[in-house]
Amino acid sequence: MGRRPDSHGSPPFFPSFQPNAMTFLDLVRTHMTVAAHPNRPRRLTMRRFLPYLLSLPALLVCIGILIPFFTAVYYSTLRFRLNLPMMKGFIWVDNYISFLTDAAFWNTVQVSLVYALVTVTGELLLGLGIALLLVRPTKINNAASIMLLLPLMTAPALAALMWKLMTNPNFGILSYLVSQLGFDNFNWASDPSSALFTVVLVDVWVYTPFIMILLLAGLRSLPKQPFEAAALDGVPRSFVFFRITLPMLMPYIITASLFRLLDSMQQFDIVYSMTQGGPGDTLMVFQVQAYLEFFQYTNVGRSAALLIVLWAITYALSNIFIKHWLKLRERAHGPA
Repeated sequence: MGRRPDSHGSPPFFPSFQPNAMTFLDLVRTHMTVAAHPNRPRRLTMRRFLPYLLSLPALLVCIGILIPFFTAVYYSTLRFRLNLPMMKGFIWVDNYISFLTDAAFWNTVQVSLVYALVTVTGELLLGLGIALLLVRPTKINNAASIMLLLPLMTAPALAALMWKLMTNPNFGILSYLVSQLGFDNFNWASDPSSALFTVVLVDVWVYTPFIMILLLAGLRSLPKQPFEAAALDGVPRSFVFFRITLPMLMPYIITASLFRLLDSMQQFDIVYSMTQGGPGDTLMVFQVQAYLEFFQYTNVGRSAALLIVLWAITYALSNIFIKHWLKLRERAHGPA
């Protein structure tokens, strides 16, 4: 007589056959998989570390930015003049406190803000107007948009020198044309009343294509349905522009304005090439003032403090623009 099965109902002579069989099959499958793909463990390791490898360039750029920044912060807390190196010592925030009672510093703040506001406003209006004229992607419009990018390809310092030659009162072509219009002895950048206008003119000529190409890309990416519906209903063009085009284009406008505002606040090459901050202190923007403090007056601590104040102003302005951009984005997409 055979033995009765156990209480679990498994065969008497093979009480653990099924689990062992499954384990053996799993081992065989694993062995076959490894044999068929011998490089899979290495690939899995590379895939695990790939995000870190891809973020390495960004980390190196961040380190390259932070090292000069903290170096400037360190020097801004020093009394350090290149012509008196033995008098180097910590004065902590005294360089910043001295700005509060310095009329030259407040003039620099005013000139920098006015310069940034005038240039960005002029470039934004002119760039938007050109983008609206070139919005249809025809061959002529595409060729014109490429030609209009040529000033952007010119180095700002070279563009400033070129305009300095054209506005020369003795042989400049622009001085000759202005004299034919009845404005004799127009001194351009050498007169405090027209120096800002001259430098803004150069800045607008160089950087308007940047705003134009951004807004042109934004206009061509807008959806067609609202404009087609407005055309069918006979909506006036002014209403379409102010109520449809402009609100949908606002994120592109804010982005272009932010880039140009930050660049205008840090303007150096055009202003220094044209006037060196003059006449007098008419165009003494932050970068020119910091440059003169370092190389002409050899005051390293004050120059570094000016750059840190410039960073604080640009940081505050960029935060304001980014918050407005996020609000427009939430309004466009709705609550999550």
